[in-house]
Amino acid sequence: MTELDFDYLRAYLKQRSGLALTAEKRYLVESRLTPVCRRFGQASLRDLVGALKISRDTAMERAVVEAMTTNETFFFRDRLPFDLFRDVLLPQAMAQAAGRRRLRIWCAASSTGQEPYSLAILLQEAAAKLAGWHVEIVATDLSTEVIEKARLGLYSQFEVQRGLPVQWLLKYFTQIGEQWQIGASLRSMVDYRQINLLNGFEALGTFDVIYCRNVLIYFDAPTKADILNRLAASLAPDGALLLGAAETVIGLTDRLSPHPIHRGLYGHPVAAGRAAPPMTLPLRAVAAR
Repeated sequence: MTELDFDYLRAYLKQRSGLALTAEKRYLVESRLTPVCRRFGQASLRDLVGALKISRDTAMERAVVEAMTTNETFFFRDRLPFDLFRDVLLPQAMAQAAGRRRLRIWCAASSTGQEPYSLAILLQEAAAKLAGWHVEIVATDLSTEVIEKARLGLYSQFEVQRGLPVQWLLKYFTQIGEQWQIGASLRSMVDYRQINLLNGFEALGTFDVIYCRNVLIYFDAPTKADILNRLAASLAPDGALLLGAAETVIGLTDRLSPHPIHRGLYGHPVAAGRAAPPMTLPLRAVAAR
């Protein structure tokens, strides 16, 4: 692959997915796109680049983008965002929405489904408190391939061993051969949709809680700012946005503010300040970490 070919692929991926690849990521492009070459009958990455320039093969274009998308995830990843949801955000959202008894959650980079299903498990555990409520989980991802896997809810032994407590594995999953499938009732709680965060997502409506974790780190600053501003527009006035541990809104937007206590939690500036005093984790949640 020549430098010109690499530069073309960097620009191509930036335009279609927002990925900002630095020069030292050339090895990653070569390793991930070589299988795409074989799949579409291209002898080399140079031939693949040539085909992308002249072809309108949407399957090939999608395969190139999806091959470069990082889909690392596991159940209850980093634990704290889920303790925070169970012990703080869910009770707070229920208090705020008591009149309408409706709760909307968006997982904005859901990958193969472990994050939204982790939230679905917590909601099922709180089912008695949520009787009479309409709870909606919308899960979106750029990759149609991982969305299909998420909808199926079928995971390997290795995948269910990563972060999922064994009691919940036995309670909510059924073993099928060497794999485990999450129950139909929990699968039905999640509405999966293909969404590119670079494009408009206003049609999804507003949400009480938005998880957009470990995706902004792959974008450049202007792209991060644009997405954060549009996430702010999709967040309810007293809503909560959770980002990854290495992500922040500081220096990117003034439409969201970090919570003074909880790392990774953001809200509208007035709401973030007003909610600060009560938003502390109970001792049992802290001890669990």
